[in-house]
Parts: sequence; C-alpha cells; structure tokens
Amino acid sequence: MLRLLTVAGSDSGGGAGIQADVKVFAALGAHGMTALTALTAQNTLGVEAVHEVPQAFVRAQIRAVVSDIGVDAVKVGMLASAGIVEVVADELSRLGCPLVVDPVMVATSGARLLAEDAVAVLTERLLPLATVVTPNLAEASVLAGEPSLSAGAAARAVYALGPAAVVVTGGDEEGVDAFWDAGGLRPIAGPLHASGATHGSGCAHSAALAVYLAQGYPPFDAAVAARAFAGRAVEFGLGELGGGIGPVNLVGAVAGWAAR
Repeated sequence: MLRLLTVAGSDSGGGAGIQADVKVFAALGAHGMTALTALTAQNTLGVEAVHEVPQAFVRAQIRAVVSDIGVDAVKVGMLASAGIVEVVADELSRLGCPLVVDPVMVATSGARLLAEDAVAVLTERLLPLATVVTPNLAEASVLAGEPSLSAGAAARAVYALGPAAVVVTGGDEEGVDAFWDAGGLRPIAGPLHASGATHGSGCAHSAALAVYLAQGYPPFDAAVAARAFAGRAVEFGLGELGGGIGPVNLVGAVAGWAAR
C-alpha cells in the first residue's frame, strides 16, 4: 500500500486541512500519515482560533513516521510560521520522494494561516524542493510578488522560483487551471459545479495530486486527475452541513454519490 504523509494544520470542522487530506488518501487507496503544524478552531463559518504546534514536535512527528513506516509522497499544506517552514524544509529535503506544496496563506473566511514573514522562507526553502506547487491565483500572486496576473502568467512566475511544476487553480471563470513546467503552459479544463460546498477543495486537489504522483503519474497527468477528483468532490458537496460554506464530499468524489 502506498504511504502518504500530510504536513498541515487541523480543521476541527473536518472539511479541510489534515482531516481532508487523510480522507482523500483513504478514498484513493493509500495509507495516510500526519504531521500536525497547527490546530485551528473552525467550522463552516470561519476560523475562530489558531494554536501553533511547537517546531520540535513538528520535526518529531515527521521523523517518527519516516523512520519506521516510510513515505512514498508528501503533501504540505498550512505551515503557520517561518520556523515551521524551516523545520519542514530541513526534514523533507532528505526524503527524495514526490512533494506537493499547497501554499495555504489565508482561509476562505479571511483568517491568516501563514505569517507574513514566512512567505519569503517558503519561497526560498520549500518551493525549490517541490514536484508540484498548487497555489490558487491569489496565493500565486503573493508568491510571485505581482498582483493582477493571469493564471498562466502567475504559474510561470512561480515556476521561476524553482519547483519542477506549478498548477494555479481558481484563476479562470471557466474553471480552467494553468499548469506550467519545463514544457511551458498547458491548460487543464474541467466543469464548474454549483453545489455551494467548496470548503476543502484546494486540500482535496493537492492531496489527490500527491497520491497520483505516488502511483507513478507524470506531474501533468497527476494534475489532470486531481482536477477531476476535486471537481467531483465539489459536485457532490455537503452543502447542508453548517451555516456557512459546506465541505466538499471526499468519499462521494470516488463513490459518485451525494450524502443526504
């Protein structure tokens, strides 16, 4: 069985973060392992509090699973602080397996999930290690240091920072992602769904991409498959849960059903 590690924050509402990643891994037939970077008190309405995990404990979690179980691919999400970015970059640089970096910066509700001084460290230390980086358009613009870029231009700018490939999501009203690698720009199209349940869609995309890379997919093919998986998760989304933005349906994305 493939072994997938997620290094990310916890979402107490279960829609995104570590919880979403582990659900994706299980849905796609992989064994999921975790290294928590932060705890969030959140629900469908927003993030109410954030508690950062001590850096030494983040390191200990990664070393514990790597030394005993091993890792076939890693997905990185919320890292919270510059110190945690440094620790994660140090540990992951030794692994030599596919790495997907989802540069989570701000929650949908507007809560900041990555300290401003951590962006430069993320850019310098972690992005060059990545097999694929998966920012949305807003995150890609921050990484590139240029606002008002198109998705394609943003993908090119982030690619210049050192990762092997970049896919910018959510930058096109038609639902087209922008993939950029050494071969240049390739669009990834997919249908848009009006379920109203999109919380965790970015986590679903990046976690699925990590699984497909571990299965041996080339980065572009993995990004295409991940786009389809995330789209199905939104299509069958759990909009009836909570009073805000409902979570995507990560089991329904594989099984093809909407929970009732």
